[in-house]
Order: sequence, then C-alpha cells, then structure tokens
Amino acid sequence: MNSLDFSHDEIERATRYHRPRYYLLFVRAAVTVSVVLLLRLVGRDLDGLGWAGAAAVWAALVVTALDLASLPLDAWSGYFRERSWGFSTQSFGAWLGDQAKGIGVTVVLAALAWLGLVGLGRAFPSWWVLPAALAAASVVAFLLFVSPVVLEPIFNTFRPLEDAALTSRLLALAETAGAPVREVLVADASRRTNKVNAYVSGLGASRRVVVWDTLLDAVDAPGVALVVAHELGHRRLRHVAKLTAAGMAAAALVVIALRIVIVTPHARDLPLAVLVVLVAQFLLGPPLAALSRRFERQADLFALHTTGELGTFENVMTMLARRNLGDLVPPRLAYYLLFTHPTAPERLALARANA
Repeated sequence: MNSLDFSHDEIERATRYHRPRYYLLFVRAAVTVSVVLLLRLVGRDLDGLGWAGAAAVWAALVVTALDLASLPLDAWSGYFRERSWGFSTQSFGAWLGDQAKGIGVTVVLAALAWLGLVGLGRAFPSWWVLPAALAAASVVAFLLFVSPVVLEPIFNTFRPLEDAALTSRLLALAETAGAPVREVLVADASRRTNKVNAYVSGLGASRRVVVWDTLLDAVDAPGVALVVAHELGHRRLRHVAKLTAAGMAAAALVVIALRIVIVTPHARDLPLAVLVVLVAQFLLGPPLAALSRRFERQADLFALHTTGELGTFENVMTMLARRNLGDLVPPRLAYYLLFTHPTAPERLALARANA
C-alpha cells in the first residue's frame, strides 16, 4: 500500500468499523442454523392445507422466522451502528419499512420457488431434479432481467440524469467505449445513506447504468464519467451476462445438492433445504467472489484506458474508500470469502501499474 494514499488513522478507523461486521456474520449463521433446526424439529406436515398450501405456508413461516430472529442483529448493524458512524440518513420507522418490504418480497419469491420444487417432486418423484435444475437456472436469469423494472423500484425511485451537459458527456463516452446506453439513471439513495455507489443491472432490454445521487454530490463531472466508464466496462466486457451464467450454474448445483440430501422434496423439508443452501453458499461463495473481483479489475482498467485519466481514477478510488469507509487491510479469510471487489489499495496499485 502506498503510505501517501491512506493514513494510519484511516486504516485503523476502517478496521474498527468492519471487524464487528465480520464477527456478526458468524452470529447470523448460528442464528439461522438454530432457527431452521428448531423448525425442522417442531414443524408439522400441515396436511390439511394440501401440498400447495402447505408449501406456501412453510415458505412464509421459514422466511418470517428467520427475518424476525435476525431483526435485532440487522437493527444493530444496519441502522443503529450506521447512524453512530454517520452513514444512515433515514428514520428507524423508514428502516423498518424497508425491512418489511424485503420480507414481503422474499416470502413471495420463496413461496413460488418452493411451490415449484415440491410440485415437480410430486409430478416426477424419480427425476424431478432435471426440470428443477433447468427451472432454477432460468429463474436466476429471469429475476436479473426483471429486477431493474420490478424489484428495484420497490426500494428506490429512479430518474434520468438531469444535468444536460453531463448526460451528453456520458452518452458520448458510452459510444466511444462501444457500450451505448439509452440513459443513465439516478437513484435516490440519499434518503437512506451518505455512502456512494453506482452499478449496472439487468439483461438485454432491461440493462442500465445507475448512479446514486450521493455520488453526484461527491465527485465532479470527470469523476462521474470515470465511474460510469467502469460500469460501461462491465457491459462492454459482458460481465453481467457471465456472472448470470455463473449464477445459473450455481442454482442448478444447489438443486442437485437438494436431490442428494432430500431425495424427493415435501413441504416440511424446507428447513433442511435452507441448510443445504447455506452450505452451498459457503462453498460456492468464494469462487464467485473471486470471479467478481477479477471482473472489477478488468472494469477498472477499461475505465482507465477509456478516459485516460489516472489522476481522476486515483481521486475517485480514494474518495470511495474514505466516504464508504472501505476496509483497506481486511483479514485474509474475510477477503476470500466475502469481497466481491478488490481493496482500494489493490485498485490503485493496478491502475498505476497499467497507466
């Protein structure tokens, strides 16, 4: 790490912010395992509701129980601690509203997924795994396609970038980069947080670049252009499509694991299915995170070569790390298990080596 980029105090402050968050992951995992094991032991077949009704009720029960059991942890880490560190800008009531929305969306998606899996198990007791694996992979692609227009608006409001000069600059940049876009959207993230971000989401016709309104307040026009160039790099290099393919393969592997463990799914097997998914996430998470970090490095180089502005890149990366309090020297295990992006020092070193 270049000692001129971040001071010792900045490194230590980021460490103090992140270390409890890593420990909390183990606590959350223990809570999840405890809840699903309890539900597995005390749950009933709910035969009187029919197989479809039982599957839907089990999905609602498991999701709600897990979310309620984790609510104190979420409140501490996602609201009270974020407020104490100066990040959260919303009221506790608004935060609870977001949690309720999340639970609602998860219940609906979980119920549909479990209904489909149990239904396939009933229709094809011996070889349900094949259509289920294909369906799971298809659902991953479908959700990524519809998420920008169906799921994301539940939590944020989006508007076109209003700065005409900046819009023209970004659209021209997209043409130059070989990744033309119809528009760059702005999300109203400031009603929740002071942190800054931008991302690309969707597939095909739903693909779009989104910047948080906090980012527009934090950097100048060249900085915004560099961040957008990074997101355009993801599009130009087909990273979203590649990660979607990886996610589809992972979903199919999870279904195969369910076939091995559960054999034929019934409604009350959902707690056991959740345990299988947790183990799969632990095993598949690190290689997927490594793939994501590789794509982030490629997008960084794409942005640097497209804009040709190393100084702007350095300013933006240091600003992002300071504004979001990114972990500058994470524990090795946390890095390999959790980090979908390289650290800020890694990104700066890569840029300087390839400028």
